Amino acid sequence: MPKKIIQRFMPKPETLRDHKYLRMFGTLLHKPNLWALNRKSAPGAFAVGLFVAWVPMPFQMVLAAGLAILFNVNLPVAVALVWITNPLTMPIMFYAAYMVGAKILGHKAQAFHFEATWTWIEASISTIGPPFLVGCIALGIVSAIAGFVVIKSMWRYSILFKWQQRKADK
Repeated sequence: MPKKIIQRFMPKPETLRDHKYLRMFGTLLHKPNLWALNRKSAPGAFAVGLFVAWVPMPFQMVLAAGLAILFNVNLPVAVALVWITNPLTMPIMFYAAYMVGAKILGHKAQAFHFEATWTWIEASISTIGPPFLVGCIALGIVSAIAGFVVIKSMWRYSILFKWQQRKADK
């Protein structure tokens, strides 16, 4: 069951192999396990994708692909999950990361007004930067662990369910 659900949302291997930013991985993209969707590669791919979704940088897909290759997990799933961070969700996710980071560091959360300018970024990096980055790392780790455990559990449950159905059919 999880395999069918995940496959429905996975990008095609050809699409990712031909992507202009992922072509730099060359022959590394030909490893078969990067494209296989099984009980070993799917949970790891969820962990990689959910962690990278919290990394505040452009071209998250490239980082997710690199980590998927490094850990030999399903590349399409890892890359697709970084799309959780998009222009609609980013403000909410990054504000939550700032609040979590401020709580972890024991800082009082400051009120701020975001401006999309380099001057604002330079001025704010020393005040809201550390709590924001700590929050991103913390939420990335928590998301990765949760995603890994949930997918691994779902996969195990679906296998046990199939075994029980086979026993019942005999």
